[in-house]
Amino acid sequence: MSDDIPPIDPTLDPTGVPLAEPLRRALGERYLQYALSTIMHRALPDARDGLKPVHRRILYAMRELKLSSTGGFRKSAKISGDVMGNYHPHGDAAIYDAMARLAQDFNVRYPLVDGQGNFGNIDGDNPAAARYTEARLTAAAEALLEGLAENAVDFRANYDGTLEEPVVLPAAFPNLLANGSSGIAVGMATNIPPHNLHELIDACQALIRDPDLADEKLVDLIPGPDFPTGGIVVEPRESIEETYRTGRGAFRLRAAWEVEQLPRGLWQIVVTEIPYQVAKSKLIEKLAEVIQTRKVPILADVRDESADDVRIVLEPRSRNVEPEMLMNMLYRNSDLELRFSLNMNVLIDGRTPRVCSLKEVLRAFLDHRREVLIRRSQHRMAKIDHRLEVLEGFIVAFLNLDRVIDIIRYDEAPRDALMRERWGGSFPRAASEADYVPPPPGEGELSELQAEAILNMRLRSLRRLEEMELRKERNALTEERAALDDLLGSEKLQWKRIGKELAAVQAQFGKDTDLGRRRTRFAEAGHVEEVPLEAMIDREPVTIVCSKMGWIRAMKGHVALDQEFKFKDGDEGRFAFHAETTDRIVLFGSNGRFYTLSAANLPGGRGMGEPVRLMIDLPNEARIVDLFAHRAGERLIVASSEGDGFVVPADEVIAQTRAGRQVLNLRDGTRAAVCRHVAGDHVAVVGENRKVLVFPLEELPEMGRGKGVRLQKYKDGGLSDLTTITLAQGLSWKDPAGRTRTETGLEEWLGKRASAGRMAPRGFPRDNRFT
Repeated sequence: MSDDIPPIDPTLDPTGVPLAEPLRRALGERYLQYALSTIMHRALPDARDGLKPVHRRILYAMRELKLSSTGGFRKSAKISGDVMGNYHPHGDAAIYDAMARLAQDFNVRYPLVDGQGNFGNIDGDNPAAARYTEARLTAAAEALLEGLAENAVDFRANYDGTLEEPVVLPAAFPNLLANGSSGIAVGMATNIPPHNLHELIDACQALIRDPDLADEKLVDLIPGPDFPTGGIVVEPRESIEETYRTGRGAFRLRAAWEVEQLPRGLWQIVVTEIPYQVAKSKLIEKLAEVIQTRKVPILADVRDESADDVRIVLEPRSRNVEPEMLMNMLYRNSDLELRFSLNMNVLIDGRTPRVCSLKEVLRAFLDHRREVLIRRSQHRMAKIDHRLEVLEGFIVAFLNLDRVIDIIRYDEAPRDALMRERWGGSFPRAASEADYVPPPPGEGELSELQAEAILNMRLRSLRRLEEMELRKERNALTEERAALDDLLGSEKLQWKRIGKELAAVQAQFGKDTDLGRRRTRFAEAGHVEEVPLEAMIDREPVTIVCSKMGWIRAMKGHVALDQEFKFKDGDEGRFAFHAETTDRIVLFGSNGRFYTLSAANLPGGRGMGEPVRLMIDLPNEARIVDLFAHRAGERLIVASSEGDGFVVPADEVIAQTRAGRQVLNLRDGTRAAVCRHVAGDHVAVVGENRKVLVFPLEELPEMGRGKGVRLQKYKDGGLSDLTTITLAQGLSWKDPAGRTRTETGLEEWLGKRASAGRMAPRGFPRDNRFT
């Protein structure tokens, strides 16, 4: 091998390109390419026409198929096939889903596709298959496409280079805000609600007059979104202004409803408009779940009586509350109210993603319209120049008709002969043949275009009337060209023309049309006070019964507590007490947490009830220590198995969630053992060693949460039970025969808190329980 030949590097290909590179760089470059592709070609819309590539390609393909708004329909399968084969090399299912959404008037404020067949509904049902449906463009879509044939926008090659597609549509109206958009990219997302087109054009006209218009003035013209499903926006004006100024925020949207009066003083609520993008069937299911779980006890029934319009009937359980109170509860517990977020993250000039304000988005649209106007005007001027050149040639031919015919009849190369000939005629644009002045030397030849046009002229055009028409057309085109020249030279005239075009769109789709009228209204949310449970529920007596295994039920009326209750095999009764439907039932678990149940939400007494663990998050290893009806103002004593405890106000143990409220802190291996109501001036405790101690109640601290203080000292074992007593009345308990025994001389067992105590009195129960 010659020394002049360099050695072969195994890491390089024959052209010197590295065959290997660091994994970190390789992954970074490839993921960046994927991220850019997702951001620019899938997720974020263009600020100029408000469309993503798939929607733009669908509309362009339908235009190429000549599916005008006044023409016939074509099968959706044909449309999605053309889009996939010519412009969008992705799945036909994704293309059809995107096209179907453009046809759904409950999803798109100004539909861009006119669908025939089942394109889905507000219940959330999917469209029929593409082979069953047909579609064509709408007038709004044609407004977005207007100008494509006049070089209004740039075109680029499609994915295989065989066709061309527009980079952006001319967009005669601000579609980004009119129809909104949503998408999730890599590291960024967009979510833009639809708006009213009439208001958007008013804002555009105002920006044309004053480019520095304040954001507050814009909100005067665009007060908020206009959703296709209507509803009521209850967001404060200050919040809306901040949202539009920053491009980020949210709008509170509520369902629209009315009250229908029924016989005998009854009433029902009818929901006529539901929030945007809420499936009606899912909403009905949620309301039914609210009834089943009794989150809103006053709601008795929900019915869907919708036909072409929305009609959801809500029946109250009681006439004792106002309809507004019921709806306020439903707003909290269902999708009758939601927050629609705004994140105006769009592509500026089709390349740069940026979160824009309302003014910036409208400015981007107006700048795009100006560019479209200039390009269309330049295209029209070029067409006029071409036609004027042809007309000049025609007029020369008419003025020299005999010579033209002679050349065509006898010359072997008539085109070249026509171009060589020195003509008299219309080059100085004489008004008539008598006014014609011969051209100076070197002028008067026909161009190749003019010669070809003369040769292609029809014989029927060789008449005097046609010459007059040509001169008339030439004069009209000359005037039009002069006007276009003035337009291209004056920015003021350009904005005036754009204003006229926007006014024409406003007349076609404005508030005076059924499509353009505002659907979403505005209202004050008002201050919603906490609704007391008693106001929502009819107060009725119930008997709460809970078994040892935790099956709970509420029987109607106050039944005798000593009667036999039925339980499941292997189970037995543990708690039974009287309450009312308006009461809150408090459960204390051995894990030291208090849980709250509504008596009105408990299952009825016809069956065996339901497990209480399905209603609250009580762990399986925790047992029920006590169950009772809450009474405001009472105090409780809680204590652990180690003998630590304290006094807690009953109002501070109420839990607002299923998870409950931790009150008694416990160490590992310790459990909550006792919960008793405070009624007296002394505390009596008994340990597993059968020693009893009585001490003043005032020695116990009152706390909201904690471990507590030591009640009684034990060498072995722990706490068995405690109770509160009035010292003068003595200590009472029941003997094995069920008779009540009372010990009044308690000096022997009196002592300080945390002392050991003395053996229990004679006859004290063997289970070490006071009750």
